[in-house]
Amino acid sequence: MLTPITTYRLTRIAYPRARVIGDSQVRSTMHWVGTLELIDADGRVGLGFFGALFAPLPPLAEIERAFSVESWPALNGQLAAILTQRVSRPRGGNIRSGMFGQAIDQALWDLHAKQLGLPLARLLGATRDRVPAYASGLEFHLPTDVACAFFAEAHQRGFRAFKFKIGHRDLAWDLARLHAFAEVVGSDATLMVDANEAWSPKEAVRRVQAYREAGLNITWVEDPCLRDDYSGLVEVRRGLPFANIVCGEYLDLHGKRLLLEHRATDVLHVHGAISDTMRAGWLAAEYGVPVALGNTPLELGVNLAAALPEVLFLEYSFQDYNQLVEQPIQFEQGYALVPDRPGHGLVLSEAARSEYARPLGEEQIGY
Repeated sequence: MLTPITTYRLTRIAYPRARVIGDSQVRSTMHWVGTLELIDADGRVGLGFFGALFAPLPPLAEIERAFSVESWPALNGQLAAILTQRVSRPRGGNIRSGMFGQAIDQALWDLHAKQLGLPLARLLGATRDRVPAYASGLEFHLPTDVACAFFAEAHQRGFRAFKFKIGHRDLAWDLARLHAFAEVVGSDATLMVDANEAWSPKEAVRRVQAYREAGLNITWVEDPCLRDDYSGLVEVRRGLPFANIVCGEYLDLHGKRLLLEHRATDVLHVHGAISDTMRAGWLAAEYGVPVALGNTPLELGVNLAAALPEVLFLEYSFQDYNQLVEQPIQFEQGYALVPDRPGHGLVLSEAARSEYARPLGEEQIGY
């Protein structure tokens, strides 16, 4: 039975990462995670996630104040099934990036699927129960030996596709790291690189050709130059016919459409809100462009990857947050397994809430 949303719960979580993560532009040493639980009249809970990479979330009291004013009035008493289907056209001051948008979207879809007694993947039209995944180290700031150990462990766990962070100012640094990683993962591995917009189009072509000339068979080049330099990305595609150019992670739905219109990417990289990700996947299908699912909170994106056509891979970064939920998404021999339980499959662990909840900023409680 469909019953309206009647209340909510917000939790502010903080704890140190097990390893520093980052790329050629950024680094992060802490998990700052917020969870939103939307609760219906029958007590069913839809879970969504929000957070920050580089600075603590505001104190919980401020998060609750902002949510009660900015978001709750449009949710209170509404049916999740209606809100997941609603198309809005914000204008003027209503066009803004808020803290809760993605979390609300995830919680609504989770609750909608639970009310129907369906796994989210099935509700979205999934036709498969597992999705190929690649191991992503986010290892730019790790010593080479530590990063090699990470990729060796991923290889031992059955992964056969690996994405490496590159984009150092020194080409020799990139080459040395890539050779070390390639040796660890074996000759049968799919090698992928991510520059995180480190280069100009001309430099991107020069760099990746240098990798190839050094004996590295790179088949996936992600975000080689600025996200909205569509002409430049076309130049990179033409200059690197042996590799897939993968873009779209940093673009909103409008930007993704422009990317596809310019034929500026071989693979569309999507993640984020469930509704927008599904729309982006449908749009990519119209252009005959395959899709890759980037990092999503606790890999809940596996539900979308199973439902969208022509998804090549789901990204898995081995971030230490599985302990936050009762049953994390499982991986087996390089595949992400689609959960067969109502909703997106993730339920916040009460033990984790008790251990990791930090209502105030870490600087205020000495954490």
